[in-house]
Amino acid sequence: MFETIKIKSSDCLRGLRQSRLCRRFVRQQEGSAAVEFALIATPFLALLFAIIETAMVFFAGQTLEAAAADSARLIMTGQAQTQNFSASDFKTQVCNRIYGLFDCAGGVYVDVKSYSSFSAVTATPVTASNFSTGNMSYSPGTVGDIVVVSLYYQWPIYVSMLGNNLRNLSGNKRLLAATSVFRVEPYK
Repeated sequence: MFETIKIKSSDCLRGLRQSRLCRRFVRQQEGSAAVEFALIATPFLALLFAIIETAMVFFAGQTLEAAAADSARLIMTGQAQTQNFSASDFKTQVCNRIYGLFDCAGGVYVDVKSYSSFSAVTATPVTASNFSTGNMSYSPGTVGDIVVVSLYYQWPIYVSMLGNNLRNLSGNKRLLAATSVFRVEPYK
């Protein structure tokens, strides 16, 4: 009915050595800082990069807003009209107001439309879903016209792994838009 189990002395010694080894490993504290850092470093760095990228997107948006307001003054005061700016000349003026943050030549899109009155403005809001570079025009208007100057830039997004993704265009990009609306002042 009962079986006798024979235990060898070598099995006991091996088990005793293994338990001592386990106890000694648990008591060791020399590498604990490295292990703790490895556990914390990845989420900390991911959060840090996400915060930096979010700040850069907001900073780029503000820079684009300032460039839109500053370059729109050229049309509002009649400088662009009296100097016969073309669309590329006006874009060059916009690029001169954006200092090193954007790829202005290939990435900034300028749209200038003029209307006879504020009620005639039929601009539909440009969003990521209806953004098209083919819809850009340049019509600076004349004295008394209502002008809408819009600048667009596709900002690249690099850190998109934390769930709250900043991208709203395909290809890990975010559409930044800045608009300035005004009446052209008397000039000549």
